[in-house]
Amino acid sequence: MRIGILTGGGDCPGLNAVIRAVVRKGELIHGHNFMGFRAGWRGVIECDTVELTVSNTRGILHRGGTILGTSRTNPYQQDDGVTRVLDTLRRERVEALVVIGGEDTLGVARKLAADGVNLVGVPKTIDNDLSATDFTFGFNTAVQIATDAIDRLHTTAESHDRVMVVEVMGRHAGWIATYAGMAGGADVILIPEEPFDIDEVCERIRHRHQRGAGFSIVVVAEGAVPAEGTLTTQTGEVDAFGHMRLGGIGNQLQDEIEQRTGFETRVTILGHVLRGGTPTAYDRVLATRFGVEAVDAIEERDFGKMVALRGLDIVRVPLEAAVTELKTVDDRLFDAAAVFFG
Repeated sequence: MRIGILTGGGDCPGLNAVIRAVVRKGELIHGHNFMGFRAGWRGVIECDTVELTVSNTRGILHRGGTILGTSRTNPYQQDDGVTRVLDTLRRERVEALVVIGGEDTLGVARKLAADGVNLVGVPKTIDNDLSATDFTFGFNTAVQIATDAIDRLHTTAESHDRVMVVEVMGRHAGWIATYAGMAGGADVILIPEEPFDIDEVCERIRHRHQRGAGFSIVVVAEGAVPAEGTLTTQTGEVDAFGHMRLGGIGNQLQDEIEQRTGFETRVTILGHVLRGGTPTAYDRVLATRFGVEAVDAIEERDFGKMVALRGLDIVRVPLEAAVTELKTVDDRLFDAAAVFFG
């Protein structure tokens, strides 16, 4: 069988581990051959391809990013985009696709599956906000990078009696902020699921200083918003999937906190640093298991599914279950983190 592979959306550590696993098991065990599409769905539209073999995917397990490249291209937002996708698959004799991506990339996959395209999805998002899977690869690496940064900021914050604001990724879900904040001993964690009161944030910081703690660490997800809606956190620009481009909440918090409390405040925006570099051992293993299961699903012609982690098991779920509802931070987890606020 001739199988295509693409990676779409934002890059994250572990993508190459999936590609390696799919090709390795597919070629050596099942006898399939593989074609990679460069730059996500754009590569399918433009028929930009590369042959993938065990030989040329060797040595990529530890590499960050994706050897195929990626984009946020949406075929359904381009003239004849879907028609060109179908033409490419037919012309290149691609019998099945492994689609590695988040809710947008897999959302396109779900529509194409309904149109008869044989495909299997692999969940990818450092935000960990895809439903139907307990964790996505890349998330563990992002949390570790953020935690390391918070650990380092503790020492400089304490030395200068400063408030440190650390902005991390998380458009609609605060998984990275919550996990990294808990692991790094943050004094305040702000996430999209829990609109915050800036007065309450400042009061917690004052309370810490009154108790003798001369510094505070505030971890904020990029999508966090104030309850009263007084801080503007969106630019008004949107991407190909209609998402607002976020940014600036960390800088705004820095100004508000310093103005309201009088404490010197600095901000560190980790941003795309969280996406880059070597994946952790956990993410390498999870990505590998996802890749192995994806090619097995294709071998069994179990199409229209996404591989997922449930407990300790890798299972298959309908694509609809993955993309119809956002997975947000559990209240119980955030309540546990809140024990240590202020």
